[in-house]
Amino acid sequence: MGLQAYIEERKKDKDLLVMAHVVCGYPSFEDNMQELEIMAEAGVDLVELQFPFSEPSADGPLFVKANEESLKSGTTVDQCFDFMKQASERFPFKILMMGYYNTAFKMGEDVFVQRIKASGGVGYILPDLPVEESSNLHKLSQQAGIEPIILMTPTSSDKRLATLGEASRGMVYVVARKGVTGSKTNMGDDVISLVKRCRQHTNVPMGVGFGISSKADMDFLRGTADLAIVGTAALKTWESSGAKGLKVFFAELMA
Repeated sequence: MGLQAYIEERKKDKDLLVMAHVVCGYPSFEDNMQELEIMAEAGVDLVELQFPFSEPSADGPLFVKANEESLKSGTTVDQCFDFMKQASERFPFKILMMGYYNTAFKMGEDVFVQRIKASGGVGYILPDLPVEESSNLHKLSQQAGIEPIILMTPTSSDKRLATLGEASRGMVYVVARKGVTGSKTNMGDDVISLVKRCRQHTNVPMGVGFGISSKADMDFLRGTADLAIVGTAALKTWESSGAKGLKVFFAELMA
């Protein structure tokens, strides 16, 4: 089942899906597996596994630190793919690779796509790869049944959104505000307006991310977005209160 069909199937029973985020190897792969177990129990629908990179340009301070610490501990791309395979075989949610284009470039685009597929992933998010430079990777992805997740942002013109919409498959990641991940986003009419603008240019499901941290944010997005994307808030909770806190966080978020 492709990503779009999976999302549409899940939405028959839920009005808003949840996509969560884990940085591979931070604090450890054992911690990652425990986080994923909690997410699965809570009913999370999709998870981004972030492959750590030395210059994570779209990420805020907490994820930058997590990337750095993971790399310092020796995390490799091979370990990340092995972990993706373990997780995809163990859990019911779908898994996306999140990272930066250097990872695909170094191993070769074809190998990159085939390794995601072999590891049970359904797609990838590479926020630093412009759509104008992605035609070959997208072609290889289509042949393999792997979805490239396009980002649409508040600074995109309608002309730009049209270009992005043409390239979108599976789902779109709608960036709720300017800047990097991590800061709280004030949910308001501008977010609703942005999602409506994005929907004019593609018919794939819309996930909204950057600053989603509470049930109030979730309730605000119901009827507007198809997925709420939760990253920094979950990692902050894990760092402050561990597995027990993360269970409470997701239970309250998805109540």
